[in-house]
Amino acid sequence: MKCKKAAESWEDIKGLKSTEDVLIPSDPLDRVLGQEEAIHLAKIAAIQRRHLLLVGPPGTGKSMIARALSMNLPKPKHEIRVVRNPENAERPFLEVLDEGQVHDEDGIRAESVGKLLAPDHAPRNVAERLGYLCKTCGKYSLPSDTACPFCSKSKIEMGPNSNPFGDLLSGVLEAAMPQAVITGKERVHTTKILADGTEETVVFERAGDSIRMLDSKSLLKRNQLNKKSNQKVLVKLNRDPFVLATGASETELLGDVRHDPYGGHEKLGTPSYERVTAGSVHEAHEGVLFVDEISHLGNLQRYILTAMQEKKFPIVGRNPQSAGASVKVDNVPCDFILVAACNIQDLENILSPLRSRIIGGGYEVLVDTAMPDTSHNRAKYAQFVAQEVMMDGHIPHATIEAVESIISEGRVRAKSDNQTNSLTLRLRELGGLIRAAGDIAVMEGAPLITADHIKDARKRSRPVEDQIRDKYGSYMKGMSKDVSSAQKERSQYYFENEHLDDQMFN
Repeated sequence: MKCKKAAESWEDIKGLKSTEDVLIPSDPLDRVLGQEEAIHLAKIAAIQRRHLLLVGPPGTGKSMIARALSMNLPKPKHEIRVVRNPENAERPFLEVLDEGQVHDEDGIRAESVGKLLAPDHAPRNVAERLGYLCKTCGKYSLPSDTACPFCSKSKIEMGPNSNPFGDLLSGVLEAAMPQAVITGKERVHTTKILADGTEETVVFERAGDSIRMLDSKSLLKRNQLNKKSNQKVLVKLNRDPFVLATGASETELLGDVRHDPYGGHEKLGTPSYERVTAGSVHEAHEGVLFVDEISHLGNLQRYILTAMQEKKFPIVGRNPQSAGASVKVDNVPCDFILVAACNIQDLENILSPLRSRIIGGGYEVLVDTAMPDTSHNRAKYAQFVAQEVMMDGHIPHATIEAVESIISEGRVRAKSDNQTNSLTLRLRELGGLIRAAGDIAVMEGAPLITADHIKDARKRSRPVEDQIRDKYGSYMKGMSKDVSSAQKERSQYYFENEHLDDQMFN
C-alpha cells in the first residue's frame, strides 16, 4: 500500500508524483483550508455544544465548517415519535425512545418476520389453500392467477357444495370477476405437536411469490409490534446530524400537519398523528442546524430563537384553511447547535435577540479571505486539490506542476482582494478551475491534470462579463447587441443609457 504524505510543508509535496500521494486528513475540520480561528472555535462548539455565526463572502468554507462540525458530534441517541391519542385525536402524544429501546424494538421486528418458504417447500394442503398449488394438475403458480397457467383449470375454490357444472361456468366466472381477485385464503392456521407433546399454533400467510411461516414465538413478537402500530416516527435514531435549512419556508423549518380532505374521519380520513411532519428544527435535534444567508429568513428568525431558548418547539397545522390547523403536538425536542452564516453587509438584518443568543451561547467569527503565502499553506493547497479530486469523483489527480499553477492563481486572486503575499481562500471558485482542468484532461484521455490543463481552464472558467467585454469591447455594447429591435423601441432605459461611458460598469 502506498504511503501518503501529510501536507505539512511544500518541501514534502515537491517530491511527489501527483496529488494522489497527498494524505487527506481524517477529521473533516482539518480539511478546511486557512480559517484557523473558525476551525478552533468549531472544535470547541462540537465538544461544548456552542452556536456559531460565520461572517464572510461566499466560497470561503462556511458551509464546509458547519458540515465538518456535525461530523465531530456524537451520534444521536434518541428517536422521536408521535402516538395516537384515543381520547383526543387532535392532540397526539409524544414519545421519545432512547437508543436501547429502539434497538430492542428492532430485535423484536427481526424475530417477528418468521421464515420465508418457497411454495413447494410448504405443506401441500397449505399451498393449495393459499392459492399457490393447483389441485387439478399439482403445479405451482401465483395466487393472482385465477386459472392455472399449466392446465387452464380454475383455481377459485368453489367449496364442497359447489355447482356440478362449475367447470363449464368457470370461464364465465373468471370473465365476470375483476382482475384483482386472488384465489385462496390470505392466511392459514395450522397446529404442530412439539417433542414434549404440547400443541403449537403455526400460521402460514402469503408473501408475494413466497409463503411466510410464523411459529408461536414469531406471532408473539408480531403482537408486541401491533401494540405500537398507532404511532409514527418523526425523527429517526439513525439520521444525518447535519440539517440544511437555508431558504426554508415556515413549514419546512417548523413542521406542519398535512391537510386531510376528510378531516381525519376515523373510517375515511388519515389519522391526525400520521399527518404530523417534523420541521428542520426538530430534525436537527442533537445535531447541527445550518442556515446560510440567515438574514433572508426574515421574521422566521424569531422562531429559531424560541427553539434555541426552549430546546423544544410545538408542531401545529400552519394553514388555517386546512384540516390540520386544529392539530397540535407540544414539546417536540429540538436541542440543536445553530451554525448561521451571512455576508458582512447582511449583519444588520439579523435579529438582535438572535445575535445576542448566539453570543451568549457561542461565538461570532469573521472568516478570512486569504492566508499567508508560506511553505505550509502552499502544501495545504496541494491537499485542497487532492480533496477536490476526491469529492468530484470524475476527474484525475493533478501533477505537482499543476498544483504550482493553482498556487499562482491563488496569489493572483488574493491580490485582487488587496491581499499581498497571500493565497486566496475563496476556494469554491478555485475548485471550479480545478474541475474545468480535470474535464479537459478527461476529454484528452490524460492520466493526470497538468499545468497546461490549468492554463486552458483559466480561459474557459472566466466570468461571462469578461467574455462579453472581450467580444464586444464593453459590457454596455454587449447588452445593446443582445437587445432586439422591438425591445429597443419599448425600452426607454436603452435610449437614456445608449451613450453612457461603459467604464462605470467595468
